[in-house]
Amino acid sequence: MTAIRTEGLRKVYGQVKALDGLTLSVEAGTIFGFLGPNGAGKSTTIRLLTGLARPTAGSGWVAGVDITGARGQLARRIGYLPEEPSFYTWMTPAEFLDHVGRTFGLSAAERKTRTRELLDLTGLTPVSKRRIAGFSRGMRQRLGLAQALVNRPDVLLLDEPASALDPAGRKEVLELITGLRGQCTVFMSTHILTDVERVCDTVGILNHGKLVIEARQDELLARFVMPAFDLECEPVSQAAFLNWAKSLPGQKWVRSVKLEGTSARVVVKDLVAARRCLLPQVVEAGVTLRRYETVTPSLEDIFLRLVGQEEAK
Repeated sequence: MTAIRTEGLRKVYGQVKALDGLTLSVEAGTIFGFLGPNGAGKSTTIRLLTGLARPTAGSGWVAGVDITGARGQLARRIGYLPEEPSFYTWMTPAEFLDHVGRTFGLSAAERKTRTRELLDLTGLTPVSKRRIAGFSRGMRQRLGLAQALVNRPDVLLLDEPASALDPAGRKEVLELITGLRGQCTVFMSTHILTDVERVCDTVGILNHGKLVIEARQDELLARFVMPAFDLECEPVSQAAFLNWAKSLPGQKWVRSVKLEGTSARVVVKDLVAARRCLLPQVVEAGVTLRRYETVTPSLEDIFLRLVGQEEAK
């Protein structure tokens, strides 16, 4: 099933094309990472998908509901965590979640049960009677995630959910998101590639309001794999190492060589030839190696390559 679908979605503010013909499809029950540099149009997309903004052109459906239709119907099917969530800070987490439950029309018994479940899920039970005003940024993000789940949404939309958190806070929030896989569809916008690499099944890359690519993360890594080797020599061998590295670009199996001090990254065209030739050539050049390893491409490598290609057009 498809949880989110858009066709030619556009949003224009004056002369600025914030979103330019977005067409994508998000499978139900997955965690979708919506990647892009700052200003790419990620937040605009989420505002359109939540019904908080109207598209200039195009169509979209979230949990089967037309995003240009009745906003109340859409609101009942989704959860939303903005980049900077706001709270009634004089309330406790339990009081705030109860308040959100009231807005969704939950009964007193349902609110009590759901509040207890969400406080446990987000690890806020020990501070359930503290005022939100004294919460750290990480605690507020966890509470924001809890409020977005009160109505048991089919689709959860998260705008930069971990961008301003310290490493410990980011780890907590990402673990919570990972635990939602299969319970609902998570659409997570971010510019932090390691977060997407850690938790997302599928990735969409946006740049200047246009979708560059959409694919499952494993397919993306396989499709854009560029075999490479990292080598680092002992300092006493640096001169011989540099001479050897500078001779590599003329060989048919080499795509590129990047030198940095006593290290080199060799990106190759022919992996078999590289494995056969690389080490014997290093030995013949009289180089003593400290490190030699095959490099696995990261999502960051692919992102920079694709966005760089778009910028060059």
